[in-house]
Amino acid sequence: MGIVVGYLATPEGHAALDAAVAEARRRSVPVVVVLSVRRDETPERRAEVEQALGEVRDDLTAQGVEHDVRLLDGGDVADDLISTAEEVGAQLVVLGLRRRSPVGKLILGSNAQRVLFDAPCPVLTVKPAG
Repeated sequence: MGIVVGYLATPEGHAALDAAVAEARRRSVPVVVVLSVRRDETPERRAEVEQALGEVRDDLTAQGVEHDVRLLDGGDVADDLISTAEEVGAQLVVLGLRRRSPVGKLILGSNAQRVLFDAPCPVLTVKPAG
């Protein structure tokens, strides 16, 4: 059991992580941080991602939050989040959403939409403050 959060080092990713930590504390369960990278990612980009995840690990440890940080090579964000949620028996999946143009508001991002419809548990979407 736990809270699964899709993470990127963006304002949306930070908002999702903050919400996931708050939910995990309320429920007394661990946070499972998932970052999915493409198989063809450059070594430089992968190093940047690994560094960002190291900072997340350090921050969660400093906060006293039980956690598992996963860097997945599937490249399909929705599949990676759904399969992780199934694997850990997640109570909740948390996603960060970005603001969209008026036309873009009519269409939810395809990854977010797939997670909303196919996750085995409730999904919380958050956006950055401001």
